[in-house]
Amino acid sequence: MRVSRISKRTNLRSPPRSRCLESHAPMSLPSATPNARPQPRRLHLNVNILHSGFLPSAWRPAGSDPRAFIDVRHYIRVAQIAEAGKLDAVFLADNAAIVEQIHFRPITALEPTVLLASVAAATRHIGLIGTASTSYNEPYNIARRFATLDHVSGGRAGWNVVTTADLPSARNFGRDAVPDHAQRYARADEFTRIVKALWNSWEDDALIGDQAGGRFIDPAKVRPIAHQGDFFSVHGPLNLPRTPQGHPVLVQAGASGDGRALAARHAEAVFSASHTLEDSLAYARDLKQRAEALGRGPEALRVLPGLTTIIGATETDARRRRDELVDLIPWDYSLTRIAGTLGLSPDRLKLDERLPDDIPLPNSGNGNHTFFNATVALARSRDLTVRALIRELAGGGGHRVIVGTPEQIADDIEQWFRAGAADGFNLMPDVLPDGLSAFVDGVVPILQRRGIFRTEYEGNTLRDHLGLARPEHPAQAAREGAGSATALAA
Repeated sequence: MRVSRISKRTNLRSPPRSRCLESHAPMSLPSATPNARPQPRRLHLNVNILHSGFLPSAWRPAGSDPRAFIDVRHYIRVAQIAEAGKLDAVFLADNAAIVEQIHFRPITALEPTVLLASVAAATRHIGLIGTASTSYNEPYNIARRFATLDHVSGGRAGWNVVTTADLPSARNFGRDAVPDHAQRYARADEFTRIVKALWNSWEDDALIGDQAGGRFIDPAKVRPIAHQGDFFSVHGPLNLPRTPQGHPVLVQAGASGDGRALAARHAEAVFSASHTLEDSLAYARDLKQRAEALGRGPEALRVLPGLTTIIGATETDARRRRDELVDLIPWDYSLTRIAGTLGLSPDRLKLDERLPDDIPLPNSGNGNHTFFNATVALARSRDLTVRALIRELAGGGGHRVIVGTPEQIADDIEQWFRAGAADGFNLMPDVLPDGLSAFVDGVVPILQRRGIFRTEYEGNTLRDHLGLARPEHPAQAAREGAGSATALAA
């Protein structure tokens, strides 16, 4: 099979204006215009550095490097492009096992916090979000690793909290089965509470550093957490001070009831998967209402749906780029991949037929609800055959894919943002780094002209970029509350 020279055939620099966008999103709401009045909200954009790119064939075009998935220079280059575009953060997913079909594509291999520390040294502003599982780690180690990343980066770290549902990972940690869904999320909740307590085990002013007086630390402001719970026993305190952000930004993703409950309780940014504006709007409203019911307030978190972009100078160029990349993916690979998302045997799927009528949640509900629900909803809503579904998903990835010119993609992003269906997006360009360069060079300036995306960084931390408040230390908040009460009593 001849590998296309995609990056050479498609001019991504000077797109003409166009009125049509190939996308899964229904265009039922009126498109915003470039002259629309700027909103007080600001759009947030992360980029998921999924090794060579989101499409399984991203490593194949001329100019791509098959070894990019283990080359720190590749990740640094992508992060520097994102920083030049004033994006909020880069994001690294993670797996504790080989869960991909390695005969065809790269895998998630490098450990995120180690890799992000290298990226931190080569950048100044971009946020650094890494994934770590609550299923196969210990709270103390995770608290220490992400606090370290926050310190060394000057306050740019974020932790993506995940529960791991695949059997290969379980077997790598000496287990013969995946814990059930409710147990995984109960463990994740306790795990996250412990990590937050460890991050708060030092007060902000515990480190004195008085050279003349010989006082280094105020021990009264460093306290153990003495946690005893259903899953963990952790004494504490952490062995390093509170971080520049108070604590790293907490990120989570989950479509199930348990996942939404965990996000509403702890998350400050949420990665989601929705194929329609209406579904995303309902998800965002539900999540923010849950957070508000817990006393957190509607502005406590940001909802960032996943978005794959395939960009061309014209619609024809963009579709050609999509088709060339999809045609480089073996159909048996895509069929196996989408069957895994649905929890089915590949032989139950026929390329030129619709999905089976009744598909239960994978593993009796003990699987990945997010991508299962998004994939089934897309297939049903558009009455797609399996072959058409795979092409719409650009290889079966589960996230929404939009194909078009920079202006068309900016229209789509603005529409979702202004409707309240998204606070921003977790971008997954088709091929890295050139798909991100196309977005930064083509889409970002349009969003800036429309007044919804920053032209310069307005702060130094990931919290600054996301518009999130620095969490006050509980002890300080309690003292201030007691002081206020005393003043009122007087």
